Amino acid sequence: MDWSSHYPAFVSTGKTPEFADVGCGFGGLLIALAPMFPDTLMLGMEIRVQVSQYVQDRIIALRTTSAISNAASPEPYQNVSIVRANAMKFMPNYFPKHSLSSLFFLFPDPHFKARKHKARIISPTLLAEYAYVLRPGGIVYTITDVHDLHEWMKSHLAAFPLFEPVAEEDLRAQGKGPIIDAVYSSTEEGKKVERNNGQKWLACFMRIEPLRILGRLNTHLHQE
Repeated sequence: MDWSSHYPAFVSTGKTPEFADVGCGFGGLLIALAPMFPDTLMLGMEIRVQVSQYVQDRIIALRTTSAISNAASPEPYQNVSIVRANAMKFMPNYFPKHSLSSLFFLFPDPHFKARKHKARIISPTLLAEYAYVLRPGGIVYTITDVHDLHEWMKSHLAAFPLFEPVAEEDLRAQGKGPIIDAVYSSTEEGKKVERNNGQKWLACFMRIEPLRILGRLNTHLHQE
C-alpha cells in the first residue's frame, strides 16, 4: 500500500498504520482516538460504500476545520484514514507482518442464524490472518451487545494458540484506559446500546510470541 494519499502529513516518516478498526462504521472510534495518539496512524476498514464515503468526508472536514482553528499547531486528524475494503478477504494486502499494535472489532454483525456463523468476523481461518498482521504484545479488542456472539469470539480467540486473554483491569493498569473507554462508548452502535439500556460485553486478547507457547508446553510436560 502507498499510504501517501491517506496520511500526507506523515509521508516523510515512512510510518504505516498501527491501529485498525475492522468494520469501522461511522468512524466514531477513529475520531475519538486520533487526538489521543497523534503520532499513531489509524485506519478504518468498512465495506459499505456510502458509510465509508461518509467517514472519508468526515475526516476531510475535521482536518480542514482543525487547520483553520489551529493554524500555528500541527493539524489534528492527519493520522486517521479509511479504506473501503472487505477485511475478511484482503486484510494482509493492507498491513505488513506484525505492523499493528491494536486491532478493533466493535459491535460486529452477529449473523444470528447458524448457517451464517461462517461469515462472522472472528473465525479460526481469519484469526491466522489477524495474528499475522498483529505484532507480539498487540491487543485485539472485541465488544458486542449480543452475549452469544461475545462467547463465540471469546472462545475462538482463546482456542487460537497465538492469543491469550488479558483482563480489562490489566490493560487499564498499562495505560490503555482511554482506548477501552473509547471502545465502550465512542461508536454509534455503542451509544445506541446505552440509549436502550443494553449490556456490552468486552473481551480483549494479546498476541503472544511462539516462544511463550513452547514455554507453556515444556512446563506442562514437566508437570506430567
